Amino acid sequence: MPIEIKMPALSPTMEEGTLAKWLVKAGDTVKSGDLMAEIETDKATMEFEAVDEGVIAEIVVPEGTDNVKVGAVIAILAGEGEDASAAKAAPAPKKEESKTEAPKEEAKQAPPPAPAQVPASASAASGDRVKASPLARRLAAEKGVEISALSGSGPNGRIVKADVEGAKPGAAPAQAGTTSVGQAPAPVTPTKPAAIPDIPHEATKLSNVRKTIARRLTESKQTVPHIYLTVDIRLDALLKLRGDLNKSLEARGVKLSVNDLIIKALAVSLIQVPKCNVMFTPDQLISFSRADISVAVSTPSGLITPIIADANNKGVAAISTEMKDLAARARDNKLAPHEYQGGTASLSNMGMFGIKQFEAVINPPQGMIMAIGAGEKRPYVIDDALAVATIMSATGSFDHRAIDGADGAELMQAFKALIENPLGMLA
Repeated sequence: MPIEIKMPALSPTMEEGTLAKWLVKAGDTVKSGDLMAEIETDKATMEFEAVDEGVIAEIVVPEGTDNVKVGAVIAILAGEGEDASAAKAAPAPKKEESKTEAPKEEAKQAPPPAPAQVPASASAASGDRVKASPLARRLAAEKGVEISALSGSGPNGRIVKADVEGAKPGAAPAQAGTTSVGQAPAPVTPTKPAAIPDIPHEATKLSNVRKTIARRLTESKQTVPHIYLTVDIRLDALLKLRGDLNKSLEARGVKLSVNDLIIKALAVSLIQVPKCNVMFTPDQLISFSRADISVAVSTPSGLITPIIADANNKGVAAISTEMKDLAARARDNKLAPHEYQGGTASLSNMGMFGIKQFEAVINPPQGMIMAIGAGEKRPYVIDDALAVATIMSATGSFDHRAIDGADGAELMQAFKALIENPLGMLA
């Protein structure tokens, strides 16, 4: 019997994806564990492995297809000893079913009669015709938000969780209630794309990853009140410790980077100042008992933040080894969802580019992100005397809804102390 290969859910939040590339073709024999396709989710491009053995009878969804729903049939696999051509023809009845169901779907999507004939209860029914994820619908019901009045930021205007979370409870229904019978609500005017100037250029289609980055950063800046705190930190003691540690770790093939020690320092400082190791929700403040540090890594498809879990309790050698592995697999799109989803705080280091100081955008729902600038020789007052020292500027971005300025300042103070006296974070 033919086996339907369906679009997998490669992350807990995935509802649809792009079938970026097929790694097999019709007629190929596959066995369990063979790579079949590259699928682009809203987080990353991931490889999809075969579960069953057999021959690829038909590629149903061609590569490059966007918005393929989770659970949709993407290929047909003929089992062992089965005729591939017969298996290819097997899905035909399902196509007939879709044809018979099409009129029903069209009828469901048909616009209502003239507004004057629509009863007052029609607004509730209209919500069924809105493109929205199941999670968004549930959140809207819990918050008392009229989902049909929202503008979706997901694929094809689909309303997602972030759209509902940014809406004010009761606001949309109140506006709908002021509309008199026979008068349709004012349509939402979509933002028009900027006009492309008449200059030689090349247009590149946005990947799902880039769209997600754009959506999440826009959401962060629009909904999270950022507060920024900057400190200058002497690096000389940390650089000396790093050199000593690398000599002792040379036999084990481990070479620590400054960033490895900074990850450790941020994790320990979050445990020392737990009021900053938090997450804000509409009605709760979540305080974490361990520090999972999301570290920004630049990849060809965009920025991704693999996580060093429980970094406060790991040695710097373990952090270094794990970080190198995660960064390499991130650039090759090999990370599993649990390796980049979550985290209690983030770290972004642009010092290797010579950037002196910058303000990073918080990665919601986290409460803070630390931005690290380059270490450079600067005039610095040491013991009331002017000297030259290696100085690094670090800027913490804090969600002011969850973290007060004084608490953020306490974290920056603890972070500075650990960098300038690094033996304290190794104890």
